Amino acid sequence: MIANRKISLISFIPFTFFACCIPGTLFAEPSIVRLIQEEGKHQLVRNGQPYFVKGAGGSKYLDVLVKAGGNSIRTWGAKEDLTPLLDNAHSHGLTVTIGIWLGHERHGFNYQDSKAVTQQIEEAEAAFKKYKDHPALLMWGIGNEMEGEGNNPAVWYAVNHIARLAKEIDHNHPTISVIAELGGKKVENIHRFCPDVDIVGINTYGGIGSVGKRYLKLGGRKPYIVTEFGPPGQWETGTADWGAPHEMTSTRKALWYYDGYQDGILAHPDICLGSYVFVWGNKQEGTATWHGLFLQDGTRLGGVDAMTKAWGGAPLRNRCPEIQELKLSRDSGLKPGDTITAQLKATDPDKDALTVKWVLRHDSGLYGGGGDTQPEQTDFPDAIIESSISAAQVKLPEGGGSYRLFAYVYDGKGSAAVANQPLKAEGDFLPPKATFPLEVYSEGSQSGPYVPSGHMGNTGGIRMDSNCTQNPHSGKTCIEVSYSAEDKWAGVVWQSPAEDWGKLPGGLNLTGATHLEFWARGEQGGESVTFEFGILGNDAKFPDSGTGKLEKVELKKDWTQYRLNLKGLDLSCIKTGFAWVLAGQDRALKFFMDDVRYVKEK
Repeated sequence: MIANRKISLISFIPFTFFACCIPGTLFAEPSIVRLIQEEGKHQLVRNGQPYFVKGAGGSKYLDVLVKAGGNSIRTWGAKEDLTPLLDNAHSHGLTVTIGIWLGHERHGFNYQDSKAVTQQIEEAEAAFKKYKDHPALLMWGIGNEMEGEGNNPAVWYAVNHIARLAKEIDHNHPTISVIAELGGKKVENIHRFCPDVDIVGINTYGGIGSVGKRYLKLGGRKPYIVTEFGPPGQWETGTADWGAPHEMTSTRKALWYYDGYQDGILAHPDICLGSYVFVWGNKQEGTATWHGLFLQDGTRLGGVDAMTKAWGGAPLRNRCPEIQELKLSRDSGLKPGDTITAQLKATDPDKDALTVKWVLRHDSGLYGGGGDTQPEQTDFPDAIIESSISAAQVKLPEGGGSYRLFAYVYDGKGSAAVANQPLKAEGDFLPPKATFPLEVYSEGSQSGPYVPSGHMGNTGGIRMDSNCTQNPHSGKTCIEVSYSAEDKWAGVVWQSPAEDWGKLPGGLNLTGATHLEFWARGEQGGESVTFEFGILGNDAKFPDSGTGKLEKVELKKDWTQYRLNLKGLDLSCIKTGFAWVLAGQDRALKFFMDDVRYVKEK
C-alpha cells in the first residue's frame, strides 16, 4: 500500500527517535508529523497514527479540554517563551500549533520594508530552532490574518519565505498559514504564491457551516483546517437602530458550535484535517462574552458542552443552564435616570437551583473584526435597583450613550449561561471616574482602560512587544519598542476606545490624579523619546480635556522613573492616556517601558 501513497509537499525522511534535551522540557521524544494524500484523501499522521485535530484556541483550562475530547491548542505568536505552555500541553497529552506572528498592513506594517521583513524572518527562525524538537509540537502556523484583502504579493512572498525556512530547519512538522475567511482572491493567491504552505488555515464565524463548500468552489486544493470558529461575529449580526449588534445567548451559541462543526468540518473528511474552536477561555471583543466558551472566572458555558458532544468527550455529569429569552421593556428613547424592566426566562436541564447576576455595562462601540485588543467596559453596580431570578429593575446612570444589560445564570455547580441586550440613552456621554492608582501598563496588562492601538508616522518601522521578559523593571514583563528606520518619525498612543482618533465617546475622568509616572530605559542610552498624553485637540468630535508632555527625554541605560505633573489640568475626559513619539536618530534603536500609571498623592 505504501507504493500507492502520494506524499504531498512533505517528503518522508527517515528519522531516529532520541531523548529530547531542551532545557525545561519534559523528557520525551520529538514528534514526527506527516501530511499524506491517498486516493484523493488528505490526512495528518502523527508518530505513525492518523491525527484529526480536535483543537481549541487558548491556553487555559487544559484539563477541561482533555475531558471534552480535545487534543490540540494553537498559539498566535512565539516571542514569549512557550516552553512552559508546551510542557503543560504535553503533560495533558495535547499538541500545539505554534503560531508565528506576522505584521498586519492595517496596523501599518510595510512588507516593502526590508528591515522589518528581515526582523520577522529572524524571529521565526529563532522559534523554529528553539521548539522544533518539542514533543508537543504539531505544526507551524505562519501568520494569522496578515493578508488583509489578500491582493499584495509581497505578503504572500513573505509567508512562503518563512514557510520554506521552517522546512529547511524542521523536516518533521508541516506548515499552515491562516487567512480571515475566503473573500476576494485569498484562496487563489495562497495556492499561487505559497507552495511551501502545506495547509490553509481558515478563520470563519458566520460562515462556518458553508466554509468547506465555498473553499472547494473557489478552487481550494490544499487541505484546510478551520483555525478559528464560533458564533457569528459582532460584524456579522443584525443590529439595533443605533448600530449596536445583537449577541446570541450562550444557549444559541452552543447549537451554533455543534452544527457548524458538523457542516463545516466533519462534512468534508477528504480535505478538512480538523479545527480549533475559539476561544477556550474568555476575551473582551465586541462584548465581554461574545467569543468566550468560559466566563472570566472560569465558569463553563454551553459551548463547552456542545464541543464535548461534537468531539465525543467524557459524558457530562452536569449540563449548563439554558436561557430562552432576555427581554427589555424599552431599549431606546431613554434618558439618564430612566428605569426599565428586564424579563428573563431560564431553565436548567438537570433541575438545579439557579441564581442570576445582573450587570449593566457601557457598550464598547467596537464592532469590527480583526480580534484587536479592547478595554474592559465599565460596570454600573448601582444601576440594578431590584432583581430576582426572572426580572430586574434597572435605573440608567448619569450621562447618555450605549449600554448593555447582562444576565448571568449560574447553577452552583460550575456551569452558567449568559445573555445580554443593548440599550441607548440620549444625552452626552460622561466618562466614568477612575480610581487610583490607575494602571496603563503593568505586568503585561492589555485589557484596559487604555489600549496601545494608535500607531502613528512610519508605522512599518515599529515593533512593540508588551510581554517582553528582558530585564523588566518589576514583575516578569515590560514593553519593548524597536524602531528599525533611521529617519522619519513614529509613535504609539494608548486609546479609549481602541483605534479611535476622536470620533467616538470614551475615555476616563482622571480628576484627582496628581502625576502620570512610568519607568523607561534605552538599550544603549541616549535614545531621545517624547512621552505625552491627551493628544486629541478641539478639532476632534470627542477631544481630550487636557494634555501634558515630557519632550525629548534622553533615556539612560538603567531603569529611570519619569513623572509628569498633572496639577491644574482638566482631566475630566482623557481619551488618550499615554503615548510615545520619536524621530529617526540615524540608527535603529530600542527602548523599554514599565509600570505606567496615574497616581494620586496627598
